[in-house]
Amino acid sequence: MSLDADQVKKIAHLARLKIDDTDVPGYVTNLSNILEIFEQMRTIDTANVTPMSHPVEAVQRLRDDEVRETDQRDVFQALAPSTENGLYLVPRVIE
Repeated sequence: MSLDADQVKKIAHLARLKIDDTDVPGYVTNLSNILEIFEQMRTIDTANVTPMSHPVEAVQRLRDDEVRETDQRDVFQALAPSTENGLYLVPRVIE
């Protein structure tokens, strides 16, 4: 698929991009080349290709989900200026 200068200008307008008129021929060439690559990719038969989430088959090392610290909420709330029912009370900032 090949684009012309008017199509590139329309795409730039829709994308809210300002392109100098001297740069338009370069954009026509580059965008046309990109679209040709997509057309070539579209012709490839991918019916027997298994989708994958990542190109590298790597397994992440995960640590066990275990509690490592004790609950210190009462200690921290004792230091707070104002608490109620386990929540910190702060001044209202939005009216």
